[in-house]
Amino acid sequence: MPATGTDHIVTAYSDELIQLAQSIAEMGGQVELAIENGTKALLKLDRELADLTIIADQRIDDMQRNIDDMAVSMIARRQPMASDLRAIITSIHVANDLERVGDMAKQLARRSLKLEGMSLQPTFYNGVKNMTALVLRQIKDSLDAYSSRNAAAAIQVCNHDDEVDAMYTSLFRELLTYMMEDPRNITPCTHLLFCAKNLERIGDHATNIAEHAYYLQTGKQLTSDIQELHRTQIKA
Repeated sequence: MPATGTDHIVTAYSDELIQLAQSIAEMGGQVELAIENGTKALLKLDRELADLTIIADQRIDDMQRNIDDMAVSMIARRQPMASDLRAIITSIHVANDLERVGDMAKQLARRSLKLEGMSLQPTFYNGVKNMTALVLRQIKDSLDAYSSRNAAAAIQVCNHDDEVDAMYTSLFRELLTYMMEDPRNITPCTHLLFCAKNLERIGDHATNIAEHAYYLQTGKQLTSDIQELHRTQIKA
């Protein structure tokens, strides 16, 4: 039996939803690469890699605009309901968080250009390396939770955010100590403080993506569910 017009519309709509999800995954891959390159440029004071990371941010911005355009067009043309509407709305939010992460990676690269000719403390090098590995895992896990619509995995990402905050606090105290020991350290350490803060903010955006993944799957806000759980435990 030949396909009806309705069948064609449904198939085209499904293809658009798949394309939207694929665009998020592709943007996520570019953002992960930007974090890696931005951090390498910082730790190795690599001007060429820093320049490439800064230039590559334009592609991430373009991808976000493309996802926004796709999502708005689908809402206008398809008038989605329930889970489909959540999928389209959350794609806009996730793309925005990924774009902000791309900006953080670009800032790491830009800071590396201001540190040329300066030496980095070995402990800072190790701290940033470990913190980068953690935030990359957070970004990857949050995107995996989003693509698989795994609410439990999303909760795990949020639970690990304290580790990122703890690493940032440790680096902050260390750099503050260097500045107090020698005023000549103030300028480079100030740049490094901003770099550490950028990594901490990437961790925050990973948590945001995980919260969007939770909402996508459950239709509920993660923070509201956690507060309700706490209230229930207190009453018990």
